[in-house]
Amino acid sequence: MNEFFAIFNVELLHSTIRLSTPITLAAIGATICERAGIVNIAMEGLMLIGAFAATFFAYVTGNPWIGLIGGVIAGGLFSLLHAYATVTLHMDHVVSGAVLNILALGLTSYLLILAFGRSGTSDPIPVSLAEYEYAIPLLSGIPVIGQVLFHQRPIVYISFILIIFFTLFLYRAKKGLHIRASGEHPLALETIGVSVTRIRYLAVVISGLTSGLAGAFLSIENSNVFTQGMTGGRGFIALAANISGGWNPIGSFLAALFFGFTEALQYRMQAVKLIDLPSEIFVMFPYIATVIAVAGFVRKSRPPKAVGLDFRIEKEAN
Repeated sequence: MNEFFAIFNVELLHSTIRLSTPITLAAIGATICERAGIVNIAMEGLMLIGAFAATFFAYVTGNPWIGLIGGVIAGGLFSLLHAYATVTLHMDHVVSGAVLNILALGLTSYLLILAFGRSGTSDPIPVSLAEYEYAIPLLSGIPVIGQVLFHQRPIVYISFILIIFFTLFLYRAKKGLHIRASGEHPLALETIGVSVTRIRYLAVVISGLTSGLAGAFLSIENSNVFTQGMTGGRGFIALAANISGGWNPIGSFLAALFFGFTEALQYRMQAVKLIDLPSEIFVMFPYIATVIAVAGFVRKSRPPKAVGLDFRIEKEAN
Protein backbone atom coordinates (compact mmCIF):
# COMPACT_ATOMS: atom_id res chain seq x y z
CA MET A 1 0.00 0.00 0.00
CA ASN A 2 2.86 2.38 0.80
CA GLU A 3 4.36 1.66 -2.60
CA PHE A 4 1.00 2.44 -4.21
CA PHE A 5 0.85 5.90 -2.61
CA ALA A 6 4.50 6.43 -3.50
CA ILE A 7 3.41 6.29 -7.14
CA PHE A 8 -0.11 7.75 -7.18
CA ASN A 9 0.37 11.06 -5.43
CA VAL A 10 0.36 14.80 -6.13
CA GLU A 11 3.82 14.59 -7.66
CA LEU A 12 2.49 12.21 -10.31
CA LEU A 13 -0.27 14.67 -11.23
CA HIS A 14 2.21 17.56 -11.29
CA SER A 15 4.48 15.59 -13.63
CA THR A 16 1.49 14.64 -15.80
CA ILE A 17 0.72 18.30 -16.50
CA ARG A 18 4.36 19.09 -17.20
CA LEU A 19 5.05 16.10 -19.46
CA SER A 20 1.82 16.57 -21.41
CA THR A 21 2.74 20.16 -22.30
CA PRO A 22 4.78 19.52 -25.51
CA ILE A 23 2.11 17.08 -26.72
CA THR A 24 -0.61 19.63 -25.95
CA LEU A 25 1.14 22.41 -27.85
CA ALA A 26 1.86 20.29 -30.91
CA ALA A 27 -1.67 18.82 -30.82
CA ILE A 28 -3.17 22.32 -30.83
CA GLY A 29 -1.08 23.10 -33.91
CA ALA A 30 -2.26 19.88 -35.57
CA THR A 31 -5.87 20.80 -34.73
CA ILE A 32 -5.62 24.24 -36.35
CA CYS A 33 -3.79 22.84 -39.37
CA GLU A 34 -6.15 19.97 -40.04
CA ARG A 35 -9.20 22.10 -39.36
CA ALA A 36 -8.01 24.14 -42.34
CA GLY A 37 -7.74 20.99 -44.47
CA ILE A 38 -3.98 20.33 -44.31
CA VAL A 39 -2.70 17.04 -42.92
CA ASN A 40 0.46 17.76 -40.98
CA ILE A 41 2.54 14.77 -39.93
CA ALA A 42 5.61 17.03 -39.80
CA MET A 43 5.02 17.90 -36.13
CA GLU A 44 7.97 15.75 -35.11
CA GLY A 45 10.30 17.65 -37.42
CA LEU A 46 8.89 21.03 -36.44
CA MET A 47 9.46 20.22 -32.78
CA LEU A 48 13.05 19.18 -33.49
CA ILE A 49 13.76 22.42 -35.32
CA GLY A 50 12.23 24.43 -32.47
CA ALA A 51 14.20 22.47 -29.87
CA PHE A 52 17.52 23.04 -31.61
CA ALA A 53 16.89 26.72 -32.34
CA ALA A 54 15.84 27.37 -28.75
CA THR A 55 18.99 25.72 -27.42
CA PHE A 56 21.25 27.53 -29.86
CA PHE A 57 19.90 31.01 -29.18
CA ALA A 58 19.73 30.42 -25.43
CA TYR A 59 23.35 29.20 -25.47
CA VAL A 60 24.67 32.06 -27.61
CA THR A 61 22.84 34.84 -25.74
CA GLY A 62 22.75 33.28 -22.29
CA ASN A 63 19.05 34.21 -22.17
CA PRO A 64 16.47 31.37 -22.24
CA TRP A 65 13.68 33.79 -23.16
CA ILE A 66 15.49 34.71 -26.38
CA GLY A 67 15.95 30.99 -26.94
CA LEU A 68 12.21 30.52 -26.50
CA ILE A 69 11.42 33.18 -29.09
CA GLY A 70 14.02 31.73 -31.46
CA GLY A 71 12.52 28.25 -31.18
CA VAL A 72 9.01 29.50 -31.91
CA ILE A 73 10.11 31.55 -34.92
CA ALA A 74 12.22 28.68 -36.30
CA GLY A 75 9.24 26.33 -36.09
CA GLY A 76 7.07 28.84 -37.92
CA LEU A 77 9.61 29.39 -40.68
CA PHE A 78 10.24 25.68 -41.19
CA SER A 79 6.49 25.06 -41.46
CA LEU A 80 6.41 27.34 -44.50
CA LEU A 81 8.06 24.50 -46.43
CA HIS A 82 5.06 22.29 -45.70
CA ALA A 83 2.65 25.07 -46.63
CA TYR A 84 4.46 25.73 -49.89
CA ALA A 85 4.61 22.03 -50.78
CA THR A 86 0.98 21.23 -49.99
CA VAL A 87 -0.85 24.46 -50.82
CA THR A 88 1.21 25.96 -53.65
CA LEU A 89 2.77 22.88 -55.23
CA HIS A 90 -0.23 20.64 -54.41
CA MET A 91 1.97 17.81 -53.15
CA ASP A 92 0.55 14.92 -51.17
CA HIS A 93 0.31 16.10 -47.56
CA VAL A 94 1.64 12.91 -45.99
CA VAL A 95 4.61 12.73 -48.34
CA SER A 96 5.52 16.35 -47.65
CA GLY A 97 5.29 15.83 -43.88
CA ALA A 98 7.40 12.67 -44.00
CA VAL A 99 10.09 14.43 -46.04
CA LEU A 100 10.20 17.34 -43.60
CA ASN A 101 10.58 14.97 -40.65
CA ILE A 102 13.59 13.35 -42.30
CA LEU A 103 14.98 16.75 -43.30
CA ALA A 104 14.62 18.11 -39.75
CA LEU A 105 16.41 15.13 -38.24
CA GLY A 106 19.31 15.42 -40.67
CA LEU A 107 19.47 19.21 -40.51
CA THR A 108 19.51 19.43 -36.72
CA SER A 109 22.17 16.68 -36.54
CA TYR A 110 24.34 18.62 -38.98
CA LEU A 111 23.78 21.97 -37.26
CA LEU A 112 24.58 20.39 -33.90
CA ILE A 113 28.03 19.43 -35.17
CA LEU A 114 28.45 22.81 -36.85
CA ALA A 115 27.46 24.84 -33.77
CA PHE A 116 28.86 22.72 -30.92
CA GLY A 117 31.58 20.71 -32.62
CA ARG A 118 30.14 17.29 -31.82
CA SER A 119 27.16 15.05 -32.42
CA GLY A 120 24.81 13.58 -29.87
CA THR A 121 24.24 16.35 -27.34
CA SER A 122 24.86 20.10 -27.29
CA ASP A 123 26.65 22.02 -24.56
CA PRO A 124 24.28 22.89 -21.70
CA ILE A 125 22.70 26.33 -21.79
CA PRO A 126 23.68 28.73 -18.97
CA VAL A 127 20.15 29.09 -17.59
CA SER A 128 17.07 26.97 -18.34
CA LEU A 129 13.46 28.04 -18.02
CA ALA A 130 13.04 25.42 -15.29
CA GLU A 131 14.65 27.95 -12.96
CA TYR A 132 11.70 30.29 -13.57
CA GLU A 133 9.17 27.91 -12.01
CA TYR A 134 6.55 30.11 -10.41
CA ALA A 135 3.83 29.53 -7.85
CA ILE A 136 0.83 31.79 -8.49
CA PRO A 137 -0.11 33.52 -5.21
CA LEU A 138 -3.29 32.28 -3.52
CA LEU A 139 -4.12 29.80 -6.32
CA SER A 140 -1.04 27.69 -5.61
CA GLY A 141 -2.25 27.32 -2.02
CA ILE A 142 -5.35 25.38 -3.03
CA PRO A 143 -4.94 21.76 -1.85
CA VAL A 144 -3.79 19.37 -4.59
CA ILE A 145 -5.08 21.49 -7.52
CA GLY A 146 -2.91 24.44 -6.54
CA GLN A 147 0.29 22.43 -6.55
CA VAL A 148 -0.64 20.60 -9.73
CA LEU A 149 -1.84 23.50 -11.90
CA PHE A 150 -0.51 26.70 -10.35
CA HIS A 151 3.04 25.78 -9.37
CA GLN A 152 4.49 25.21 -12.81
CA ARG A 153 7.07 26.39 -15.32
CA PRO A 154 6.60 29.22 -17.88
CA ILE A 155 5.74 27.21 -21.01
CA VAL A 156 3.21 25.15 -19.03
CA TYR A 157 1.37 28.38 -18.16
CA ILE A 158 1.65 29.52 -21.78
CA SER A 159 0.03 26.25 -22.89
CA PHE A 160 -2.95 26.93 -20.59
CA ILE A 161 -3.40 30.35 -22.18
CA LEU A 162 -3.11 28.94 -25.71
CA ILE A 163 -5.74 26.27 -25.04
CA ILE A 164 -8.25 28.96 -24.08
CA PHE A 165 -7.14 31.34 -26.84
CA PHE A 166 -7.38 28.85 -29.71
CA THR A 167 -10.69 27.48 -28.47
CA LEU A 168 -12.16 30.98 -28.60
CA PHE A 169 -10.30 31.69 -31.83
CA LEU A 170 -11.74 28.65 -33.64
CA TYR A 171 -15.33 29.04 -32.48
CA ARG A 172 -15.76 32.76 -31.83
CA ALA A 173 -13.41 34.63 -34.18
CA LYS A 174 -14.13 35.32 -37.85
CA LYS A 175 -10.71 34.04 -38.88
CA GLY A 176 -11.36 30.85 -36.93
CA LEU A 177 -14.59 30.37 -38.86
CA HIS A 178 -12.62 30.76 -42.09
CA ILE A 179 -10.15 28.08 -40.94
CA ARG A 180 -12.97 25.65 -40.19
CA ALA A 181 -14.67 26.44 -43.50
CA SER A 182 -11.38 25.81 -45.32
CA GLY A 183 -11.36 22.28 -43.96
CA GLU A 184 -15.06 21.60 -44.49
CA HIS A 185 -15.99 23.34 -47.75
CA PRO A 186 -13.10 25.33 -49.25
CA LEU A 187 -14.99 26.19 -52.44
CA ALA A 188 -17.72 27.93 -50.41
CA LEU A 189 -15.02 29.94 -48.63
CA GLU A 190 -13.42 30.95 -51.93
CA THR A 191 -16.86 31.87 -53.28
CA ILE A 192 -17.37 34.53 -50.61
CA GLY A 193 -14.03 36.11 -51.49
CA VAL A 194 -11.76 34.58 -48.83
CA SER A 195 -8.54 33.05 -50.16
CA VAL A 196 -8.25 29.39 -49.18
CA THR A 197 -4.54 29.58 -49.97
CA ARG A 198 -3.96 32.35 -47.41
CA ILE A 199 -6.07 30.65 -44.75
CA ARG A 200 -4.23 27.36 -45.18
CA TYR A 201 -0.84 29.08 -45.09
CA LEU A 202 -1.91 30.80 -41.85
CA ALA A 203 -3.02 27.51 -40.30
CA VAL A 204 0.20 25.69 -41.21
CA VAL A 205 2.34 28.52 -39.82
CA ILE A 206 0.34 28.49 -36.57
CA SER A 207 1.05 24.77 -36.29
CA GLY A 208 4.73 25.53 -36.82
CA LEU A 209 4.76 28.19 -34.10
CA THR A 210 3.09 25.97 -31.50
CA SER A 211 5.30 23.02 -32.44
CA GLY A 212 8.38 25.22 -32.17
CA LEU A 213 7.21 26.19 -28.69
CA ALA A 214 6.75 22.49 -27.87
CA GLY A 215 10.30 21.81 -29.00
CA ALA A 216 11.61 24.71 -26.93
CA PHE A 217 9.93 23.16 -23.90
CA LEU A 218 11.87 19.93 -24.41
CA SER A 219 15.29 21.54 -24.78
CA ILE A 220 15.32 24.64 -22.57
CA GLU A 221 12.60 24.03 -19.97
CA ASN A 222 12.35 20.30 -19.39
CA SER A 223 16.09 20.02 -20.02
CA ASN A 224 19.04 22.33 -20.62
CA VAL A 225 20.55 20.67 -23.71
CA PHE A 226 19.56 19.62 -27.18
CA THR A 227 19.89 15.93 -28.00
CA GLN A 228 19.57 14.37 -31.45
CA GLY A 229 16.07 13.02 -31.92
CA MET A 230 15.02 14.25 -28.49
CA THR A 231 11.36 14.54 -29.50
CA GLY A 232 11.12 10.76 -29.18
CA GLY A 233 7.93 10.39 -31.22
CA ARG A 234 6.00 13.10 -29.36
CA GLY A 235 5.04 14.73 -32.65
CA PHE A 236 3.24 11.57 -33.71
CA ILE A 237 1.66 11.22 -30.28
CA ALA A 238 0.40 14.81 -30.71
CA LEU A 239 -1.30 13.77 -33.94
CA ALA A 240 -2.97 10.93 -32.06
CA ALA A 241 -4.05 13.39 -29.35
CA ASN A 242 -5.56 15.64 -32.02
CA ILE A 243 -7.55 12.77 -33.50
CA SER A 244 -8.58 11.36 -30.12
CA GLY A 245 -9.60 14.84 -29.04
CA GLY A 246 -11.94 15.25 -31.99
CA TRP A 247 -9.98 18.02 -33.74
CA ASN A 248 -10.74 20.35 -30.83
CA PRO A 249 -8.18 22.27 -28.68
CA ILE A 250 -9.76 21.24 -25.38
CA GLY A 251 -10.24 17.65 -26.53
CA SER A 252 -6.62 17.58 -27.70
CA PHE A 253 -5.50 18.84 -24.29
CA LEU A 254 -7.46 16.13 -22.47
CA ALA A 255 -6.01 13.47 -24.77
CA ALA A 256 -2.52 14.90 -24.23
CA LEU A 257 -3.08 14.61 -20.47
CA PHE A 258 -3.71 10.91 -20.93
CA PHE A 259 -0.42 10.49 -22.78
CA GLY A 260 1.37 12.69 -20.25
CA PHE A 261 0.00 10.53 -17.46
CA THR A 262 1.36 7.34 -19.03
CA GLU A 263 4.79 8.94 -19.40
CA ALA A 264 4.79 10.26 -15.84
CA LEU A 265 3.58 6.87 -14.59
CA GLN A 266 6.40 4.99 -16.26
CA TYR A 267 8.98 7.31 -14.66
CA ARG A 268 7.39 6.85 -11.21
CA MET A 269 7.16 3.07 -11.59
CA GLN A 270 10.82 2.87 -12.57
CA ALA A 271 11.78 5.02 -9.57
CA VAL A 272 9.71 3.09 -7.03
CA LYS A 273 10.34 -0.33 -8.65
CA LEU A 274 6.94 -1.62 -7.59
CA ILE A 275 7.13 -4.22 -10.35
CA ASP A 276 10.42 -5.87 -11.26
CA LEU A 277 10.41 -5.49 -15.02
CA PRO A 278 13.01 -4.29 -17.53
CA SER A 279 12.98 -0.48 -17.94
CA GLU A 280 12.22 -0.88 -21.65
CA ILE A 281 8.78 -2.22 -20.73
CA PHE A 282 7.95 1.01 -18.91
CA VAL A 283 9.27 3.16 -21.75
CA MET A 284 6.70 1.49 -24.03
CA PHE A 285 3.75 2.81 -21.96
CA PRO A 286 3.15 6.11 -23.85
CA TYR A 287 3.33 4.38 -27.23
CA ILE A 288 0.99 1.59 -26.19
CA ALA A 289 -1.37 4.30 -24.90
CA THR A 290 -1.20 5.98 -28.32
CA VAL A 291 -2.31 2.81 -30.09
CA ILE A 292 -5.13 2.26 -27.59
CA ALA A 293 -6.34 5.84 -27.80
CA VAL A 294 -6.39 5.95 -31.60
CA ALA A 295 -8.05 2.53 -31.83
CA GLY A 296 -10.65 3.53 -29.28
CA PHE A 297 -11.53 7.02 -30.47
CA VAL A 298 -10.70 7.34 -34.16
CA ARG A 299 -13.97 5.71 -35.25
CA LYS A 300 -15.96 8.08 -33.06
CA SER A 301 -14.24 11.21 -34.36
CA ARG A 302 -15.28 12.87 -37.59
CA PRO A 303 -12.43 14.61 -39.37
CA PRO A 304 -12.99 17.77 -41.41
CA LYS A 305 -14.50 16.77 -44.76
CA ALA A 306 -11.81 18.35 -46.92
CA VAL A 307 -8.77 17.45 -44.81
CA GLY A 308 -6.00 16.06 -46.96
CA LEU A 309 -7.78 16.90 -50.20
CA ASP A 310 -6.07 19.08 -52.76
CA PHE A 311 -7.89 22.31 -53.60
CA ARG A 312 -7.55 24.14 -56.90
CA ILE A 313 -10.10 26.78 -57.72
CA GLU A 314 -9.83 25.97 -61.42
CA LYS A 315 -10.59 22.29 -60.87
CA GLU A 316 -13.42 23.00 -58.40
CA ALA A 317 -15.03 25.52 -60.74
CA ASN A 318 -15.18 22.94 -63.51
